[in-house]
Amino acid sequence: MTAERSDPDLVEALAARDLSALSALYDRYGRVAYSLAYRILGEPEGAEDVVQDAFLAAWRGAGTFRRERGNARSWLLSIVHHRAVDLLRRKTAFRPAPLEAVGDRPADVDTAEEAAKNVEHRSVRDALQGLPEAQRRTIELAYFGGYTQSELAELMGVPLGTVKGRMRIGLQKMRRALVALR
Repeated sequence: MTAERSDPDLVEALAARDLSALSALYDRYGRVAYSLAYRILGEPEGAEDVVQDAFLAAWRGAGTFRRERGNARSWLLSIVHHRAVDLLRRKTAFRPAPLEAVGDRPADVDTAEEAAKNVEHRSVRDALQGLPEAQRRTIELAYFGGYTQSELAELMGVPLGTVKGRMRIGLQKMRRALVALR
């Protein structure tokens, strides 16, 4: 019986195109990767696609993994998270309403109020996009992914205080950006 290989060794073997390393990483993290994707997307088919795409991306990008920046689990789950959020954004970015739905819309809808809400939502999205990657990702995972700060610390491979600081500073920056628009 052979000793179980460490995550860094598996990623190094993955970069050397060792297919058994990909298999071992999938056996080790496939279930948690699927759980993360399913939690973000809420559908099994999309979650399966995201996990497959993420492990393929890990296969292709294994040479970019840096031990000093985090552990292999966080790296893989980060890929899964980004793929799932990207898929979710693509699915929700544009959904044309059927023409029949226009007739069901109440006549008393205030167009100016709807326009103001759209501008406000756009402003929030713009403020979020203006944040540094770490702060934006932390806030997105917390508010859109439903993660607690403790779960985020584990998922991202950083101390709990770092997660709290990123959220606090990121939300302060967003508040300043939104106040400046008024």
